[in-house]
Amino acid sequence: MSDAPRILAFAGSLRVHSHNKQLVRIAAEAARKAGATVTLLDLRDVPMPLYDADLEQSEGLPAGAKKLKELMLAHDGLLIASPEYNSSISAALKNAIDWASRPLPGEPSLACFTDKVAGLMATSPGALGGLRGLVTLRSILSSINVLVLPEQLTVPRAQEAFSDDGRLKDAKQQAALEKLAAKLTSVIARLSAGR
Repeated sequence: MSDAPRILAFAGSLRVHSHNKQLVRIAAEAARKAGATVTLLDLRDVPMPLYDADLEQSEGLPAGAKKLKELMLAHDGLLIASPEYNSSISAALKNAIDWASRPLPGEPSLACFTDKVAGLMATSPGALGGLRGLVTLRSILSSINVLVLPEQLTVPRAQEAFSDDGRLKDAKQQAALEKLAAKLTSVIARLSAGR
C-alpha cells in the first residue's frame, strides 16, 4: 500500500458538529475503500492567526501553518468539504490556504499545492447545498496550481441529510460522493503512474 494515493481530507469549518465535517468523513471512508491512504484533518488541530505579512516577516510561519504544509506536502490529493458563508468560502478555509501558500526558506512557490488533485464537496441548510462557495474555492485552487476535478457534490438541507449511521440518507447522493472519492483516487493513481 506504500504506492497507494495519499489523500488529505478536511472540512473548511471549525464547528465541532459541522455538517461538512460529517460529509468529508464519509468521503474519506469512500476513498479508503477505493484504495487510497487517507488522513482526516480537523483545522482546529492546526490553529493559525489571520494571515498577516508583517507577522510572517517578524516571526515566520506559525506552528499550525507549518504542520498543515507538512501534511499537504506528504499527500498527493485533497478532499475538501467547504461550508458556504455568505455565498463564499469560510474565513478559516481561506486563511489556511493563504498560510499554506507561503514558502518556507528554500522552498519553491506554492510547493504544497502544485500537482495536487482536489475533489470538492459541500453541504448547507440551503437549497443549493453550498454550490456558490465551491465556485470560489475552485477558482482559488485552480489559480494556485491544483488540478480540481470537474465533478463535485453539493448536498442541500444539511440538517436533514445524514442518517444515524453517519451516511447520507439519499442513496443517490451517497453513491455520488463515493464516486467522487473513487475518481479522485483513480486520477491520482494514473497521474502518479505517468510520472
